[in-house]
Amino acid sequence: MLKTQNNKLAFFLFALLFLCYTTGSAQETQTATLPLKEQLKKLENTYAIKFSFVDSAISNIKTNLISTGSLQEQLENIAEQTNLSIQKINDRYYAITLKKTITICGTILDNFKNKPLASATIQVINNTKSTIANSNGEFTISNIPRDALLQIKFLGYKTKFITAKELIKKETCTKIVMAQKYQELNEVIVYKFLTTGLSKNSNGSISINTADFGILPGQIEPDILKTIQALPGIKSIDETVSDINIRGGTNDQNLILWDGIKMYQSGHFFGLISAFNPYLTDKITSIKNGSSAQYGDGVSGVLDIKTKDNITSTIKGGAGLNFITGDAYARIPITNKIGFQFSARRSLTDFLDTPTYTRFSEKAFQDSNVSKENTTAENKRDAIFYFYDFTGKLLYDMNAKHKVRFNAMRTSNTLDYVESRNDSLQSTSNLDQTNFSFGGTLSSSWSPYFSTNLTGYYTQYTLNATNINNNNSQNLEQRNEVLETALKWNTTYQPNANFIWKNGYHLNEVGITNFTFVTQPPFNSNIKGVIRTHALFSEVTYNTEEEKFYVQAGARLNFIENLDTFKETILEPRLAVSYKVSDVFKLETKGEFKNQSTNQIIDLEQNFLGIEKRRWILSDGEQLPITKSKQASFGIHYDRNNLYIGLDGFFKEVKGISTATQGFQNQYQFNGEIGQYAVKGVEFLINKKSIFYSVWLSYAYNTNTYTFKTLNPQNFPNNLDIRHTATIAGTYSYKKLKIGLGLNYRSGKPYTQPQEGDNAINTTFFPSRINYQEPNSSRLPEYIRADGSVTYSFKLTPKIKAIAGAAILNFTGRKNILNTYYRVNQSNEIETIQNLSIGATPNASFRINF
Repeated sequence: MLKTQNNKLAFFLFALLFLCYTTGSAQETQTATLPLKEQLKKLENTYAIKFSFVDSAISNIKTNLISTGSLQEQLENIAEQTNLSIQKINDRYYAITLKKTITICGTILDNFKNKPLASATIQVINNTKSTIANSNGEFTISNIPRDALLQIKFLGYKTKFITAKELIKKETCTKIVMAQKYQELNEVIVYKFLTTGLSKNSNGSISINTADFGILPGQIEPDILKTIQALPGIKSIDETVSDINIRGGTNDQNLILWDGIKMYQSGHFFGLISAFNPYLTDKITSIKNGSSAQYGDGVSGVLDIKTKDNITSTIKGGAGLNFITGDAYARIPITNKIGFQFSARRSLTDFLDTPTYTRFSEKAFQDSNVSKENTTAENKRDAIFYFYDFTGKLLYDMNAKHKVRFNAMRTSNTLDYVESRNDSLQSTSNLDQTNFSFGGTLSSSWSPYFSTNLTGYYTQYTLNATNINNNNSQNLEQRNEVLETALKWNTTYQPNANFIWKNGYHLNEVGITNFTFVTQPPFNSNIKGVIRTHALFSEVTYNTEEEKFYVQAGARLNFIENLDTFKETILEPRLAVSYKVSDVFKLETKGEFKNQSTNQIIDLEQNFLGIEKRRWILSDGEQLPITKSKQASFGIHYDRNNLYIGLDGFFKEVKGISTATQGFQNQYQFNGEIGQYAVKGVEFLINKKSIFYSVWLSYAYNTNTYTFKTLNPQNFPNNLDIRHTATIAGTYSYKKLKIGLGLNYRSGKPYTQPQEGDNAINTTFFPSRINYQEPNSSRLPEYIRADGSVTYSFKLTPKIKAIAGAAILNFTGRKNILNTYYRVNQSNEIETIQNLSIGATPNASFRINF
């Protein structure tokens, strides 16, 4: 009995093993992956058929052959797995060929966190087919050529190219990883220097990222127009932020754009504080030469300010207070497609008298009716001054391809002034300076390689001043108004990661009014003008993969018409080229032609309360032609182990300037002669950085010479001929503490002295005039100023960060003479007027950000 049971058990185990073996063999046979050529041979033997094919077409193809089912079902399975075409010729012969079109699929992933890149765009080159990856980064495209090339793009990542045959649809789609790209092609960073947030780009421009901004000497907040003055070749001779001189040019020769809108007012407190809130600013690009062909105007330089342009997922904002202003800003997501951001700032000057305000007032109002030095017990003067600015931006992402933006900005400076004597009202005056701008932009990505940008804007600058003297016995009213409307259409074609082609059409219309009304003696003047400009531009940018060679070349064609006087066509070529000689040395050359038809005259006779002397005017082709410039530069740069050394030589020539726009305070103050100036110079910068510190030395040498053929002498130094300028400074950061110290030096500004002796005054004129020596034959003493600043950041709560800061300008208290000029007083004697630099000026701030 036991033997029989053992036999049955042995048989059962044998049968079980046999069943497992045969089942496993069958499954293996069914799912085995074999070369297609072997599987076709099995089918030939099983069904007595023959396949005709080219060996190279199937030599590397493997398939999973399912042995069950009819011959037709198995052939369809092979075709689906391989994207091959199997055609029946007769009952015995079948032809196998590669399909002309295939179906592909893929999954697009980030190469760092391996996360899906939803909404990445996939474009078949030289084909109309394209698609967008889904939320899992997956995509499928059918019926595309087997040899097609695909371009895969995702914002912030390097463009990837891959052949279609690499993505033939299988059971598992091919994974495609994308590498992050930190800068656009024409903004490739060469070196981060001076402080965090400052970077030099391949085209020679400088980018300032306010979110990453560290600290600079004398600054506790990232004031945009003060920051760019840390760069060699960019200074303000009169210590303001609204009168910036780029390579010897006047302030009105700079193009300042805020989200593509031209700004005619850039400062508060009559130039001492920037009018642009830095906390909603994303990036500022400063260009001294070799500017893109998309920029018009600005014969000296360009300052392009861009605000933040993405919709946040949560509310972000902040607020701050210092000795001059209080401000707040916020970025608010309304929906996942709509966002709003705003900033607001107002001065404390009309109700809080701080040491900073006292020093700023002394600087801004010296040698004016408002100066406190003119106040006595009998002659009382009272001035109330305040300013504010507001910006707003509405962001609407229509879809992945189309975005709409609306921007608005308003800035204002108001001064009310009252003068009385022995409690009897003598005169009242007020001055209002405002700038209102509104614009909209539609950005569209029509394909992965073609996009457009349509911008329209309106901007209005107004300067109003009224003065009532001697209890209404004499009234004076003055107004300077600028109205500009513009439409800009830009296109960008980028077929690959190394090439960009930009084109565009710009239409600008500028109208300027200068109005003056006086009761005693009766005088009324109302001068209006309008200039319309049509401009076409085209520009190509090319950069090699290794960033060894970079070129940006383009041209701008302008048709300019003053509706009353003239028409003119001007062609402006632009070029910026850089070449890496080695891993540490880079050569750079740039050049450009530019023009502008708006300028500021400086009228010392009809000034606004002795404070604001500048008025915008239009070129009329007669008294003031279109101002034109041409400049070229060449530089060599060294970058290794956090040591940067740069040396640039340049030449700039500007024609079509008037003595009225240059601020002469000598014998040429009233002439209005037309001439030119030429600047030659060298700029040097050495900067050493580490994790904790950054130290730098900058030096610039310029010769800046006027040429006026109708004057005698014809050639003499420019009013901005500062031969030597140097800065030595450093910053130190340790954890949450940042410290900055700096020393600024420049040689004296040229000025003109009266002749000596009895010949100093010409009494044949009424009123008498001064007989001067040769123009700009004397120089002021050298200028030296030391600044310092410190900030400390900490957390108030896990979500609220705070920053406290303190700074002092000119902490040595040195009295630098910024300007010297002369006038004849009521006693018919020559009076010397000196404008002094700001004194030792402390400031402190406290901010929170969330």
